[in-house]
Amino acid sequence: MIAVGIGCRRDSPASRICAAVGAALAQAGLAPGQIDALAVPAFKSGEPGIARAAEELGLPVKLVCRSALDAVQPLCATPSAAAREATGLAAVSEAAALAAAGRNARLLLPRIAHSGVTCAVARGEGS
Repeated sequence: MIAVGIGCRRDSPASRICAAVGAALAQAGLAPGQIDALAVPAFKSGEPGIARAAEELGLPVKLVCRSALDAVQPLCATPSAAAREATGLAAVSEAAALAAAGRNARLLLPRIAHSGVTCAVARGEGS
């Protein structure tokens, strides 16, 4: 299972999310067809830009609950003071990717920032 974790501000447009995912996949050396899901924190479930980006990319959205995000914080490579201030989490996109990727997840690409959106890519054994 390969998941792309997303972190973004409220009302981020789908075009920026898609651009960030494209940049992350290019840096990770992955093709879009290799990705199983976009992973986002459950508190972002109502974001229309995320839903539109997932539709454009042909990927399901996997919502990650707060306890799962908290559980993988020690595995996150690039903690962010800004993320902690905004969400209470030191890492959002990395945590979402790791939690969604499942057992034995590891980061293939630590958090990158692109067009105001953060992305990270993780591979694991699924849930």
